[in-house]
Amino acid sequence: MLVAALLPLLLPTFQVTLLTNILIFAIVVTGLVLLTGIVGLTSFGHAAFMGVGAYTTAIVSTRLGWSPWLGLLAGFVTTGSVAAFLGLITLRMQGHYLPLATIAWGISLFYVFGNTPALGGNTGLTDIPALRLFGLSSPVHGPSPTSRCLAWG
Repeated sequence: MLVAALLPLLLPTFQVTLLTNILIFAIVVTGLVLLTGIVGLTSFGHAAFMGVGAYTTAIVSTRLGWSPWLGLLAGFVTTGSVAAFLGLITLRMQGHYLPLATIAWGISLFYVFGNTPALGGNTGLTDIPALRLFGLSSPVHGPSPTSRCLAWG
């Protein structure tokens, strides 16, 4: 744990960014492994749920002026609600229909995100406030060593 917290001080920015993205996607893949390996269901819609949470957090932080921490909680709740609603519809399917339905949900949410002007269209949202923890803030225009340790610690 201590080594991981010190890595941002020792590695260049590109490698820290790359490792951070790897950790984020590892969390997503863990959920997919639990779903496919333990439960035995196939899903191709995980990226759409990640997008629902990200857009919810960004919108409540930028448009509503909420704290980004409250935005994260709102993102969790919204993603859980959307997943529960879509799951009630989709989990009734069996065989090849379930994976096809999850692909359809993923593609449809991708196009909803990209074609909704309130969500920034294909360019996304800007001016998302930085996270602050113990007086330290996450990077807005490039990571500082302190904020990189905060993210990895």
